[in-house]
Amino acid sequence: MSRIPAPYPSRWFRFALAGFVAAALVATGCTLPAFAPRAEVEGEASVAPLGTAPRWRSCPETAEQVAGRAAPDMRYECARVAVPRRWNTTGQPATATPGGGGTFEIALLRARSTKQRDRIGSLLVNPGGPGGSGVDTAVYLSFGEQFGGLPTSVTERFDIVGFDPRGVARSSPVECISDADLDASFGYDPDPESTAAFDGLVALNQRIGRACGTRYGGQLSLYGTEQAALDMDVVRAAVGDEKLTYLGYSYGTLLGAVYAQRFPERVRALVLDGAIDPRQGAVAASESQAKGFERAFDNFVRWCAGNADRCPLAPDARAAVTSAIDKARVSPVRGAEGREATSGWVFYAVISSLYTEQGWQELARAIDQLAQGDPAGVFRLADAYAGRNPDGTYRNLFDANLAVNCVDDEEKPSLKRIRQLQGQWREAYPLFGPALAVGLLTCANWPATPDPYPTGKADGAPPILVVGTTGDPATPYEQTPALAAMLGVGRVLTWEGEGHTAYPQTSCVTDAVDAYLIDLTVPPEGLRCPAR
Repeated sequence: MSRIPAPYPSRWFRFALAGFVAAALVATGCTLPAFAPRAEVEGEASVAPLGTAPRWRSCPETAEQVAGRAAPDMRYECARVAVPRRWNTTGQPATATPGGGGTFEIALLRARSTKQRDRIGSLLVNPGGPGGSGVDTAVYLSFGEQFGGLPTSVTERFDIVGFDPRGVARSSPVECISDADLDASFGYDPDPESTAAFDGLVALNQRIGRACGTRYGGQLSLYGTEQAALDMDVVRAAVGDEKLTYLGYSYGTLLGAVYAQRFPERVRALVLDGAIDPRQGAVAASESQAKGFERAFDNFVRWCAGNADRCPLAPDARAAVTSAIDKARVSPVRGAEGREATSGWVFYAVISSLYTEQGWQELARAIDQLAQGDPAGVFRLADAYAGRNPDGTYRNLFDANLAVNCVDDEEKPSLKRIRQLQGQWREAYPLFGPALAVGLLTCANWPATPDPYPTGKADGAPPILVVGTTGDPATPYEQTPALAAMLGVGRVLTWEGEGHTAYPQTSCVTDAVDAYLIDLTVPPEGLRCPAR
């Protein structure tokens, strides 16, 4: 895979822990939620043509498919809107450019509280990825703060609106990577040292690139972030808001930042949580993540040493995890159905667990069980991260992830450069550096013309709230002030906690964000919220 994305596990551990997803998941110890199926939902709303208002229909069945049931006191409506396949630089449909004709369908879900009062408008949400479903996100967030969702102070003032960006889930999804190739990619050695192993990974990524190029050709250049951000203005108009109120997590902060640059006068309030520095190229972004995951893993190791009653890997969790990956390279443990827990699957179990502090104990159990011959815990963690279903099929999370990341970035390092970075980062970031370096192979072999997004100030926009977590592995904290500075109107809110993203985790963070969303009250400069 390319840079480590921030898909669903980054946000949804606590929802599963709250117990409103399938009981079987909680019973087996999996702290990650169920997701909607890859296929289109039956009975989807008809598509509103360009420039026309959408026709909303009641869709409680979507909430049931996503979360197992609808939230109390919530009504769900779905719609679909058409957007141009390509926008031009003025924000108009670019019908004369290659691949510019026709439209994509964008799926929307609106959750509205039956107790709504003094309605402000809609709160548009995006979970990141890229590749995460905003439709699913709106369902999860609608469950209220007692289940880890949005506070009632927000849900009673706003409709919660989620959209699947172009190429994602229900919105004209990109699907071009075979299940076998995804299995091979996730299961591959995260640090292929020998020439033969490295060349094998190159060949795998070339095969993935060819498959996507064969299926989509020049259409692959249509899935960039700027195009999706322009789609967001269609969504804003579709819900009837004069100005956009938005909550974006992780990659969603990039979408929000690009929107603010293109439509500063149409911004009411943007919360960008788990910030990405848009000015980083592929190499800098990958090294930043290597540093962030290494730091988060060190925090896990310290927690483990101080909590031996809850961490069977104590006193040296780093040695235990490193040993598990090394053993999996030569003698992977075979599961009940014959599937092997290779070094890649063990590595992605580690990645998955670091997105939230609640995942640390799950990782400790999984590695301990693996040492006893049971890889089930490793597979639960890794599969939840990868979007792998129990039958071995995948959602299109990573198809979309690659389609977006690889068209956004013009930087394509050579194989020689990637090989050099693998060695250098192995020294600097021993567990995560090599994997982040060789992950650059994917976009180096991607057959699409780059379509980079803008990286400038949002002149004319109101203050934008940029939230960062000091222990964030996927979007390291250093990127938070960088994004705020780039926008020129950013105000930083810091959470001194662990895991990926902050809102709504503690009362300090929640109160500050709620006041901004509802009353447009900007937090004091330099506000830092304690971990708990």
